[in-house]
Amino acid sequence: MQLVKTAQGQQAFKERSHSLTQRQRSAFLLFDGQRSIDEVLAATAVMGITRDDVQAMVEQGLLAPATGPAAAEVASDVQAPAAERSPKERYQDAYPIATELTGALGLKGFRLNLAVEGSSGFDDLVALAPKIREAVGEAKYERLKRALFA
Repeated sequence: MQLVKTAQGQQAFKERSHSLTQRQRSAFLLFDGQRSIDEVLAATAVMGITRDDVQAMVEQGLLAPATGPAAAEVASDVQAPAAERSPKERYQDAYPIATELTGALGLKGFRLNLAVEGSSGFDDLVALAPKIREAVGEAKYERLKRALFA
């Protein structure tokens, strides 16, 4: 099963909430809806992440299954026309895409993923967009470009 970050989880991560331990924060970054729980556990085994850590994040509402209504809310690509979207709406549409793209880079994109996770608004994501495009390539970047600028 794949898990994705919820809006509550993203907020807890940004605020460095005590609900996420340092070890859990490392694993949290890897949940992008693409990797299975087993893949994330294998990647973070050296840090001591266990299924109990993952279960705790799910129970706290920080992670949700990548299928069903929760995933549709987190990873929705349905957007209002650009002329009607405020910068806040654009940020809300683009943020999950940016975290997914940079999270999929693994350790190679760890710092870029941290920068995306630390972004606090539309302007921050726009500033990171060229770095994301360079890291993931033009084809994968297209979704983010549409969310930010279309």
